[in-house]
Amino acid sequence: MTTIAPAQSKITYTSASVDWELFHRQFDDALARVRGQLGGDYPLYIAGEAVPSPAPPIIDRSPIDTGVVLGRFTAATPPQVDRAVSAARAGQPAWMHGGWRERVAILRRAAGLVRERKFELAAIMSLEVGKARVEAMGDAEEAADLIDYYCQQVEDANGFVRQMARVTPVEHNTDLLRPYGVFACIAPFNFPLALSTGMSSAALVAGNAVVYKPAEEASWTGLKLYEIYRDAGLPPGVFNYLSGYGPEAGETLWRHPGVDGVVFTGSKAVGLRIHQGLATRWIKPCLLEMGGKNAAIVMESADLDAAAEGVVRSAFGLQNQKCSATSRVYVHERVARPFLEQLVGKTRALKVGDPTERDVVLGPVINAEAVARFERAVAQVSREKGGAILHGGERLSGASFERGHFVAPTIARLPLSSSLFCDELFVPFLAVAEVSGLEQAIAETNKAEYGLTAGIFSNTGATTGAWPGAQPFTGWKGSGSTGKGGCGPYYVAQFLREQSRTVIEA
Repeated sequence: MTTIAPAQSKITYTSASVDWELFHRQFDDALARVRGQLGGDYPLYIAGEAVPSPAPPIIDRSPIDTGVVLGRFTAATPPQVDRAVSAARAGQPAWMHGGWRERVAILRRAAGLVRERKFELAAIMSLEVGKARVEAMGDAEEAADLIDYYCQQVEDANGFVRQMARVTPVEHNTDLLRPYGVFACIAPFNFPLALSTGMSSAALVAGNAVVYKPAEEASWTGLKLYEIYRDAGLPPGVFNYLSGYGPEAGETLWRHPGVDGVVFTGSKAVGLRIHQGLATRWIKPCLLEMGGKNAAIVMESADLDAAAEGVVRSAFGLQNQKCSATSRVYVHERVARPFLEQLVGKTRALKVGDPTERDVVLGPVINAEAVARFERAVAQVSREKGGAILHGGERLSGASFERGHFVAPTIARLPLSSSLFCDELFVPFLAVAEVSGLEQAIAETNKAEYGLTAGIFSNTGATTGAWPGAQPFTGWKGSGSTGKGGCGPYYVAQFLREQSRTVIEA
């Protein structure tokens, strides 16, 4: 039975007016409940039924302390993927024909359940992927807001049904958008609830069924999303939960001939592989968000304190493991020295440690592979002519860090020719270079193959974010595939195909 938390104002990534003592008490209570559930064994869920697999399970370990086993999650293999796709195909027609109003009602109940369970969800995310408390709560709040926003899109469009003009007096023309059928939803670890919920709820409210594979590092959070949809009244088979590894479960899922479309958030390499391999017999919808290499530009007229604060928040929130995180800075040569002094000072003040603790803002990276990627980037700095580590550059040691994947938030001054300005790293590593003016800064920014977010600090200014209905999150170049992103007004329509109907009046 889920305990409903006392009333609390919404907490997002930029919250200020919050009763923090109440928040931390509620978070502590939820964390204690969640820790009491550690080490469980969890199946797949297909058509509402618990399903085993003969494969060795995913041992879900906390990146904070890899000795802590959060749970053992069944790893789907091709037979279970096939069963899940079949269940989705069987459940989708009734879900579609039940009508958009029924779908909206069920999904709005799901949004309400996210809000009721948000402290438990946030506590799990903090343990499972290393999110600090406010980051984890922002993730949960965003998930609920995404559901409501996508439901509102369907309501505003009257179910995407529109009466059209007549060519002749005897005809009645209707244009409508219809669901494709079954979507594979393959989600990342970094926003394990918000991105999973946003992608899946848009597909569902449009009338599609979903086969969902969370990142293996976020299997527990993914399971909680399944439970929310189930408890909200989603019919069996309409949303199927497949924990599993990418090569066995993910690859099999997106390649399955019974899948009508794919929505994916993850690396560019995997996204391009999906895009290139998905269309065999015909073109299928493929919604991809594939990362970023986001720049901040700091001009000589900027408020340097505000610029340094904005860059630090964007660069080191969730250990830079965000598609939108600032990972490179181009600063005007006339203010480079004072800006870097402020940037290093603010970074040095960040408390690194166990992100479930109330005053920690920077936790571990997700896994050992991320640590190795960080170490390779640091080693490259010493090989760059003029390269220098201004802060950080090491794996953290000591009793509180030894069992987890902890690295120091790192700032490196580099020549503009360095590949570290273009390679997506997804670790807390910030590359900085000097420029002579805005034109050069923009030219350098556009050299990267990614196109997602950026920010300019002049008299005022900030790096950009993403929030449902306020800031759409739309990538181009190597960052996206459709040009219409999550959190924006055109997202749900991408899960639908257009159909024109003409009825001749007698």
